[in-house]
Amino acid sequence: MNNFYDDAEKILKRLDEQVALIVAQMKIGSKLDPEDIFFDNQEFMQLMNISKRTAQEWRNKKIILCSQVGNKIYYRLSDIQKLLNDNYNSK
Repeated sequence: MNNFYDDAEKILKRLDEQVALIVAQMKIGSKLDPEDIFFDNQEFMQLMNISKRTAQEWRNKKIILCSQVGNKIYYRLSDIQKLLNDNYNSK
């Protein structure tokens, strides 16, 4: 019986991740100015496929700019795009 709950929890976690990715894609695909689109820390980590610790290191090292309201951290789409463009390597 415990195995059923473990499997159900894994499925729900994957669904949560997929929903977050869909929301991120909708934000990116919208016609709003990238300065007006914000991602919270969870969305940013899923979008960039990084851990919470890596996101924290990037913030500490000023690799990515962010805003903090209370305990919530937000990133502008324009800052995420800048991070990717600044680290783009064409081979």
